[in-house]
Amino acid sequence: MPDAVVIGAGPNGLVAANLLAAAGWSVEVLEAQPEPGGAVRSDRGVHPDYVSDLFSAFYPLAAASPVIDGLDLQEEGLRWSRAPRVLAHPLPDGRCAVLESDARDTAAGLDAFAEGDGAAWLELCDTWDRVRRDVLGALFTPFPPVRSGVRLAARLRAAGGLRLARTLLLPVRRLGEERFGGEAARVLLAGTALHADLGPEAAGSGGFGWLMSMLGQTYGFPVPLGGAGALTAALVRRLERHGGVLRCGERVTEVVVRGGRAVGVRTEKGEAVPASRAVLADVSAPALYGGLVDAHHLPGRLLDDLRRFQWDFATFKVDWALNGPVPWTAAPAATAGTVHLADGVDGLTRFAAQIATGQVPDRPFLLFGQMSTADATRSPAGTEAAWAYTHVPHRIKGDAGEDGLTGRWDRGEQEAMADRMEHEVERWAPGFRSRIVARRLLAPPTIESMDANLRGGAINGGTTAAHQQLVFRPTPGTGRPETPVRGLYLASASAHPGGGVHGAPGANAARAALRKRLRR
Repeated sequence: MPDAVVIGAGPNGLVAANLLAAAGWSVEVLEAQPEPGGAVRSDRGVHPDYVSDLFSAFYPLAAASPVIDGLDLQEEGLRWSRAPRVLAHPLPDGRCAVLESDARDTAAGLDAFAEGDGAAWLELCDTWDRVRRDVLGALFTPFPPVRSGVRLAARLRAAGGLRLARTLLLPVRRLGEERFGGEAARVLLAGTALHADLGPEAAGSGGFGWLMSMLGQTYGFPVPLGGAGALTAALVRRLERHGGVLRCGERVTEVVVRGGRAVGVRTEKGEAVPASRAVLADVSAPALYGGLVDAHHLPGRLLDDLRRFQWDFATFKVDWALNGPVPWTAAPAATAGTVHLADGVDGLTRFAAQIATGQVPDRPFLLFGQMSTADATRSPAGTEAAWAYTHVPHRIKGDAGEDGLTGRWDRGEQEAMADRMEHEVERWAPGFRSRIVARRLLAPPTIESMDANLRGGAINGGTTAAHQQLVFRPTPGTGRPETPVRGLYLASASAHPGGGVHGAPGANAARAALRKRLRR
């Protein structure tokens, strides 16, 4: 009988299993899919000569995470690679906003848009440098982050206190307007805020845009050498080296509860897998509560709160194999691993408003990845393994474009949406479509079928908005991984601190299980 059963072999489940195994626990990980990784996987499914990342691709949060760093995955063969430039956002007038790998270079580029914007950017960087350690400590530890929180409060006072707190709560449009005279810095902040589901007018989007921009400025947007799957492979090797067991193709259908305590799980095949100490669930909160755990084991208030759980935006993704580099009209975009495509901050607002009103955007904001630019091993020399994703509503009321998309996402609708995205790329890179050798379409239902945690293509485990963060994640409570069932811990992105590949929800759950055992 294993000490712990971990449901799900995504990055959080594998981090949790690694920490438990390293502490001497016997651990069994059960994964529904035929391979591990969750949203951290790669394959050659677009073209046999091209490595494509299925879901996530760039990992600034992993690079910043003390959880990931503490696993010493370089000992398991993990290597990181980076593009020459971190991020580019071409603008309609032909210029390009660029997040360079060096803050001074970023500042120089911003000054070309408006004198003084470079100094304003370096002020944001200086504030980040003063609070970075404690911000990351507070972000990646269980809530409340007592030690990091105390230090952070002291540093915030030194860095401007309430004024800085106000800045972080601002909508990112307002933050950009208050700090910068030119469009470049404004659109860099607003575009990175939309890596989550925070539009330019959302409260707190300024803080998230600042965080993501500063992570990129400090760590870049690194990628695992050879594909996203290399990160998963390193986690699996470490787990197995510590005696952990991974079983794929084993869908868990029930958490077995006796006397108010989780004592194991049952699989779709009818197998009972006992756990003597703990069950850790790297599954979404809606899938766990009232799903894997029968509702009669749970407080009515929790189930009522869960009905208000909000997913982040649905996602539509296209992978491409290109026979040459993307022919950007803005030259700096050619050397950036990540490229944002939208008509400035106003274009981002328009896009977010269309989603909010249930419309499929007619000019979708694209987050475009150039994987061979970031890692030359991904495709033959002179070619590019590329992808782009955009967001769509979960419940579609209409199509702001001309294709009449309804959200059925049959083959015709998928092709029409992919064509719409490619036409958007063509606006910024004329001739792009002529370089396509092959493409793969991942509509929201397809994404969910490949990882049940990505409900309807929601890639962050629930909205990043303030009303579902900290003590409100996944429902109003403590913001901790413990659940109402003893010995059961929520270890997914539905738990604090939320989405992104950083391992914190899994680490928090593992440490909670270990602390509980020590107190007995």
